[in-house]
Amino acid sequence: MPANFHRTEQPAMSFTAKILLLGSGELGREFVISAKRLGAQVIACDAYDNAPAMQVADGREVFPMLDGEKLRAAVEKHRPDFIVPEVEAIRTEMLAELEAEGFQVVPTARATQMTMNRDRIRELAAVDLGLRTSRYRYAESFDEVQAAIAHTGLPCVIKPVMSSSGKGQSTVKEEAALEAAWNYAVANMRGDRAKVIVEEFIPFEYEITLLTVRTKDGIVFCPPIGHRQERGDYQESWQPMAMRADLLAKAQEMAAKVVNDLGGHGIFGVEFFVTQDEVIFSELSPRPHDTGMVTLATQNLSEFDLHARAILGLPIPGVSLRGAGASAVILADRNADDFGFTGVVEALATGRPDQNVDLRLFGKPVTRPYRRMGVALALGTDTDEARATAAEAAGKVKIEYR
Repeated sequence: MPANFHRTEQPAMSFTAKILLLGSGELGREFVISAKRLGAQVIACDAYDNAPAMQVADGREVFPMLDGEKLRAAVEKHRPDFIVPEVEAIRTEMLAELEAEGFQVVPTARATQMTMNRDRIRELAAVDLGLRTSRYRYAESFDEVQAAIAHTGLPCVIKPVMSSSGKGQSTVKEEAALEAAWNYAVANMRGDRAKVIVEEFIPFEYEITLLTVRTKDGIVFCPPIGHRQERGDYQESWQPMAMRADLLAKAQEMAAKVVNDLGGHGIFGVEFFVTQDEVIFSELSPRPHDTGMVTLATQNLSEFDLHARAILGLPIPGVSLRGAGASAVILADRNADDFGFTGVVEALATGRPDQNVDLRLFGKPVTRPYRRMGVALALGTDTDEARATAAEAAGKVKIEYR
C-alpha cells in the first residue's frame, strides 16, 4: 500500500426507519422510491429474484410469502420497524404472531388477514358494518357454485376469494358457462384453498377506486379514480372521476367506516360500483392500488408518497390535483425471458408538452400473456383527452421478443 494512501471508513448510514416489504412488484417498486426519498431503508422480498422493487431497494430476500417459517426468518434477520405487505398471498397467521411479539405490521395484521381473502372482507363490510354490497354466496365445489346462483341470479360474477389484479374473474351470463368459470377461478387463485365468491352482477354506470389514507391525524381522501377492466384486470384509469357530490360523500362515509374498523396507518384502495342512485362496496386493498398509478401524474403526492408518509407518521398536506390525468397499461402477449422495448421515444413525444406524457416500465424479468409491463401517463384538459393521449402513448411502446 503506498505511503500516502489512507483508508477511509465509510460512516454507517442513518435511516429514518427500516421497512421489510413483502411483495416486490411494480407497486412495491414505486413505494420503495417514495420511502427512500424520506430516508427509509427498505428490504424487498418476493418469491423470485430481481423483482421490480428489489432493483431499487437496499436489500432483498427471496422466499415464498406463504412460507411462514421463512417469513419469520426474514423478520428476525432484519428486525424491521415496519412490515409492509404489498401482495395478498402472505401467511397472515405469521404476521399476527409477529405483531403480538411487538413488530409493527402495516396497517395491522388483522387488516391483512381480513383483506387477503374476499370472503372475510365481504363479511366485515356486509354483515358487521352493514355496508351495501352485491348479493353473494361462497362455493368450494362446482355443485356449490350451481347452488349459489339460486341466490345471486344470472348474470353473476365468479372470482377466487384470493387472487390479485383480477386474475380468475369471470362474468357468467348463462348456466352453461358456469363450470368453465369455476375452473378458471380455481386455476388462477392464490394461496392454498379452492374457494370462490359468486356474486350478483351489478349493472353499474361506472366503478371507482377511492384512495383512503388513514393517518395519525385522521383520514385523508384522494379524488375518486375511474377505471376500466378487461379479464378482471385494470386497463386504464383516470382521475378525477366525475360523480355527484352526494354519491361521493356516501362513498367516503363507507370507506371511512371500513378503514377505521381495520385500523392502522397507510393507504387503502377502496373499490365501489356506482349506479344512478347508489354506491355499492366492492373490494378493499390495504395498500397502494394498481388503478392509483395515475396519481404519479395527477397528484401533488402520489399514492406511494401518501402510503410512505402515513406509515412513517409524517405530516400529510392536503391532496391536490395537478390536473385531469390518465394511465394506460402496456401488456405482454407471450411468455419470454429475453425481450426489450421499442417506441419509447415516440411514446414520450405524444401529445402537447403541457400534457406531461411519461412512462413507467416496471423492470419485470419475464413476460407472460396479458402481464402488465408498464404504464403510460398523461395529463389533459379533461379526463377524456388524458385517456386518449395515455392510450396513444401506451400503444407506441412495443415489446420486442428476441
